[in-house]
Amino acid sequence: MSLTFEPLSAGIGVEVRGVDISKPLDSETATRIKDAWFEHCIILIRGQKLDHRQHVEFSRNFGELDNHDLIARLRDPHFHEILPVMKQKEGGRDLVVGRQWHSDMQCSLYPPAGSLLRCEEIPPIGGDTMFANMYRAYDALSDTMKKMLDGLYAIHDLRVAKHNRGQDPAEILKRTPPVAQPLVRVHPHTGKKALYVSEMTTAGIVGMSHSESQPILKFLFEHCVQPEFTYRHQWKVGDLIGWDNRCTLHLALADYDFNEPRRLYRTTMLGEQSGYILDPNAVPQFTYDPRN
Repeated sequence: MSLTFEPLSAGIGVEVRGVDISKPLDSETATRIKDAWFEHCIILIRGQKLDHRQHVEFSRNFGELDNHDLIARLRDPHFHEILPVMKQKEGGRDLVVGRQWHSDMQCSLYPPAGSLLRCEEIPPIGGDTMFANMYRAYDALSDTMKKMLDGLYAIHDLRVAKHNRGQDPAEILKRTPPVAQPLVRVHPHTGKKALYVSEMTTAGIVGMSHSESQPILKFLFEHCVQPEFTYRHQWKVGDLIGWDNRCTLHLALADYDFNEPRRLYRTTMLGEQSGYILDPNAVPQFTYDPRN
């Protein structure tokens, strides 16, 4: 069966068909899949039966992998490149993240290049994941808006994330200081511009007051997840989805019974340096909760 690519939606993504990724790939096949990934932001490969070792080996076709040392308590104890994605306990409470549109680790100076997530178990109803194409979101802006946004930096602060509400902001700061990231990010391989903003962590714009930045951010949050830029994935066991973290957002929908099992496993590709650390004392108090 020959390798083919079928669109997932008008806005983002392709399904890769005609490949068995449980076996080593030849260089031509790996290159074609990588090129399709760069072009379409996400790839889907269905019907795969992978163990952790095979998942890791396939992922290495696309870059160096993260050992998840910073969250060692959550990674697989035998395959450090594997991060289980399921409901877990931390500090006596359920640790449920990803319920807001986001790009992974925007509060890091080295946000990951991408991830590959495989499905092992899903609830009978729900548990979907959505993706948004930030190239298309940027391209759809007016020339005037593009000119204004190019060169601006957004404040990314984990204290505003919903899954951190109720925690001590000072403790969050100790672990992860706020970071300034470009509002418009240029992809290192394609050279294309993408919006780089998310409702989970984007708290303000460097050099702007609260009243100035929030209308702009509210518009961007709503603009970039319009239906024409998105794809909603209904998981099946054996699915593997890869997303390019530099030009997509994703959202784990809370559309299922949390008492039902939902078990997925992720590998993460190391990315390039982006942004700079902000002095926490210089970040306005409003960034703790800009949605109010």
